[in-house]
Amino acid sequence: MNITIIGTGYVGLVTGTCLADIGNSVCCLDIDPAKIATLNSGGVPIHEPGLGALIQSNVEAGRLRFTTDVAEAVAFGDIQFIAVGTPPDEDGSADLQYVLAAARNIGRFISDFKVVVDKSTVPVGTADKVRAAIQAELDARGAPQGASFSVVSNPEFLKEGAAVDDFMRPDRIVLGVDATAEGQRALALMRQLYLPFNRNHERTRVMDVKSAEFTKYAANAMLATRISFMNELANLADQVGADIELVRQGIGSDPRIGYSFLYAGTGYGGSCFPKDVQALVRTAGEHGQRLRVLEAVEAVNHDQKQVVVNKVLARYGTNLTGRRFALWGLAFKPNTDDMRDAPSRVLIQALLRAGASLHAHDPVATAEARRVLALDFADAPDCLARIQFADKPLDALTGAEALIIMTEWKPYRSPNFTAMKAAMAAPVIFDGRNVYEPELVAAAGFQYHGIGRNSHAS
Repeated sequence: MNITIIGTGYVGLVTGTCLADIGNSVCCLDIDPAKIATLNSGGVPIHEPGLGALIQSNVEAGRLRFTTDVAEAVAFGDIQFIAVGTPPDEDGSADLQYVLAAARNIGRFISDFKVVVDKSTVPVGTADKVRAAIQAELDARGAPQGASFSVVSNPEFLKEGAAVDDFMRPDRIVLGVDATAEGQRALALMRQLYLPFNRNHERTRVMDVKSAEFTKYAANAMLATRISFMNELANLADQVGADIELVRQGIGSDPRIGYSFLYAGTGYGGSCFPKDVQALVRTAGEHGQRLRVLEAVEAVNHDQKQVVVNKVLARYGTNLTGRRFALWGLAFKPNTDDMRDAPSRVLIQALLRAGASLHAHDPVATAEARRVLALDFADAPDCLARIQFADKPLDALTGAEALIIMTEWKPYRSPNFTAMKAAMAAPVIFDGRNVYEPELVAAAGFQYHGIGRNSHAS
């Protein structure tokens, strides 16, 4: 099939590349000439394991190409995926300007039947707005004979760091379609497109459009709720002397609960959970309803990003002038360079503004961290001058009074504690992701501060 992907961000690039890899011809459109030039030259603008090699192989096979030509892209695909950004607006609602701009461009150039797929994460009712935007353009130019379309909701459920595998082996494929003749025509084409992913068993869930839009927000809200729930329990565990990791194992063994997304830490970040929870709360407000559980989830997550900061200040005082700390992990989660809403940014802001100096390491996110921190400290470049970046984890430890772990990258999980202790000015670890077993760290001569594991602090 001929597929057009509008937007070469995280979702669009993974979607287009994976659809090309199963044999489709895919044209990816973006209005950013620099990004398209990067892709056409063999570069990849995001870090996602396995994606670069997959792009290269499909470009070489002629199944995948990139363009800035809107007319060419709209003409090419029988199915048009809208996969552009929906950043949070000032009031927390999803900003749909890029989605609606893509819809208008489709309306300006379609000349036959197109399936228009909302792949971006969008609030309930967006398909109606997309449909209206396309129809307005058709009406304005006088729709040519045969020009028609149907809007489908097909939300993505990709985890950053495992997106290629998630796309190729999906848990479910959600399709929201209209109960019209054109909607059923669109459904047939979408079923054909996703047939290779259903050979083992049927993964497709067909529903009305609004339910499909709602499903994406509901899924992320549930996962965010589990994270905030465990973080609140972890903070209480610190006070009562319980070990939250043992609690996690105890409750996770209940099949009604399970183990996923029950890890205590420094709060969630990234491009999905923060903005999707906010957008769902905002949607409820627009309909005269409060989602009190999700309001609490968001408040807990905001506070949780301060937990490690508070532990450091409790140990060293509020004036950190002259103190040096090592920081392992900058990205909001492993296997990505995504710094959006990363808890590390809250920690860095607090410690640098309190006078500390930091020596940080991250396997892939250093370049992106430099970019976003320059924005975070636009008002205080003198603070930014007190953070350095190390090429190796051990290099960041030299002379540090403590190590702070903010991302649970694999290279951090089994370090040489003897070498670490020798490099540091003092053997102290603040483990914001509970990477280590406290007894083992204590046996190596370190003072340990975890999240909900303070019954083991030494």
